[in-house]
Amino acid sequence: MQYPIYTEVTSCRDCYKCVRACPTKAIQIKDGHAMIIKERCVFCGKCVHVCPNSAKKIRDDVSRVRLAMSSGKRTICSLAPSYASEFKGEEGKLLTALKMLGFSDISETAIGAQIVSEAIDMYVASNNGECSWIGTACPSVVELVKKYYPESVKRLAPVPSPLEVHSAYLRKLYGDEIIIVFIGPCAAKKHEADMYPGYPDFALTFHELRRWFEIAGINLEDVEVDESVRFIPSKAGLSSLYPIEGGQIATSKIWGNDIIHPKAIALSGMDQVISALREKHEETAFLELLGCDGGCISGPGTERDYSIAFRKKASSDYTACRISSEDDLFEGDEDFAKEVLEKGYTILGGKQPGVENAFARKYSEDDIKRALVELGKLSKEDELNCGGCGYNTCREMAIAYLDGMAEIEMCVTKMRKEAQSKVDVLLRTIPMGVVIVDSDLKIADCNLQFLDLFGDMEEGFLDQGMLEMVKGLPVERFVPFADKFKDQFFLSHPGQYRMHYKDKFIRVTFFLVEKKRLLGAMFNDITNPTIRRETVVKKAEDVIQKSLETVQQIASLLGENAAETEIMLNSLIDAFSVHTDSGNNDFALEDDGDS
Repeated sequence: MQYPIYTEVTSCRDCYKCVRACPTKAIQIKDGHAMIIKERCVFCGKCVHVCPNSAKKIRDDVSRVRLAMSSGKRTICSLAPSYASEFKGEEGKLLTALKMLGFSDISETAIGAQIVSEAIDMYVASNNGECSWIGTACPSVVELVKKYYPESVKRLAPVPSPLEVHSAYLRKLYGDEIIIVFIGPCAAKKHEADMYPGYPDFALTFHELRRWFEIAGINLEDVEVDESVRFIPSKAGLSSLYPIEGGQIATSKIWGNDIIHPKAIALSGMDQVISALREKHEETAFLELLGCDGGCISGPGTERDYSIAFRKKASSDYTACRISSEDDLFEGDEDFAKEVLEKGYTILGGKQPGVENAFARKYSEDDIKRALVELGKLSKEDELNCGGCGYNTCREMAIAYLDGMAEIEMCVTKMRKEAQSKVDVLLRTIPMGVVIVDSDLKIADCNLQFLDLFGDMEEGFLDQGMLEMVKGLPVERFVPFADKFKDQFFLSHPGQYRMHYKDKFIRVTFFLVEKKRLLGAMFNDITNPTIRRETVVKKAEDVIQKSLETVQQIASLLGENAAETEIMLNSLIDAFSVHTDSGNNDFALEDDGDS
């Protein structure tokens, strides 16, 4: 089975944006493509959010759910409480539409959250108000602790997540022959379903649900609300705040009455979560940690581009509305909460999460220095820490390179230096004059041969320092045909010309370096004796070849051959003739057939 988050390789365009976003750097760049390493991934889905080409995907399980539902078994939807922010104003229509899809019943995951809070309250009450656990509501946080902070695994609450507890509770109420399908904003819930089959059986995102609606031809706007559709066993109450940062603490009867409680801290967003886990000395408070900014309301499986502020208010308003209504709300189940606290993960048939830090590697300082040298970081000053590769520092990039997670080509500054070095070598060694101008017709780069042709400078003044001095100057200061450069910017295939300049014949070849930004020109002095010698040889070979053909076809082609021979000889004369009229700098399109 495919992993919950994966890369569509054909769509990946080596931008490294996913590397920058990934809090654990679980992205391996191989052959220019960004691949997710499952052993390192915490399934937060940030890469899915930021990928500009939609190459990062969340596994689609709609077809698996539909196949399971076709068995005829009772199928219960465990609906995440964040649906209130994803489908604001459409809550009633949503329940009706879920029934139209074939769900037998709909229950709120927040019921499981209520039982979790009840179990933790029991522990706190029996432990003198102390609880230094890390909440397990967020599966991404659980994976982060297991894989990257093994020393904190012992702090993970022995109480399963709200979804897992909700699934166990549904099975207690309605039997083991049911199918449980979670629908919410989270990609990591898919991993949870894979790890503990049946708790739930499947996990879908809101994005997948919308696609399923499209497949079934259901438009929420057109759905008429069926008032008979109700949550089972009842509506959730205050625990529907769980998807908001601080929602779990607010649900607690022990902590919830205080605006600020020194024994419980709520944080959201991976940066904040990682920061809290690094402070190992802070182990006296309960940590409610949610991987997504603002909480589950902004998970990677959400569809609409709403702000966190909008989602938080929508969710809070919905909770406030229901707890102030006269509807019967779920008030918990003390016996089941006690069972959850005592049995923990065994109610799921599984074990408490353990350490998964098998990939951690240590490198010596010499190893890292060698890697830095390979990356072009020869000194501390070379370590710009620009972040272009996706890593925060060059040192982190070097460790990733040693680990096989990164490629040398990811270092933007190294590649730029190498490219510039190759250009410099080419410009210095090429026997022709070369100039590169920008769209303002100012010199971006040139070589000494160009200055020799057009600079009117004495030979002793031509050195590499002079090249730096002319950069940024208008090209019209050097050549009398600057207008030709402007014309070439708008041609898809810049042309080749021949001009007469100061007793010299020069072949000018334009080429685009960067469309509409940089244009280059090569100047080849074809009055050079070597060039003329090649021309003579070529013309002579043409005459000889033509003469042989004439012998074979003398009867029919004598007149034609004589005329062509005369033209060739005249062209040789022209090639050796150098006019001394410096005021006549002709600029003519080069004939492709003329060598």
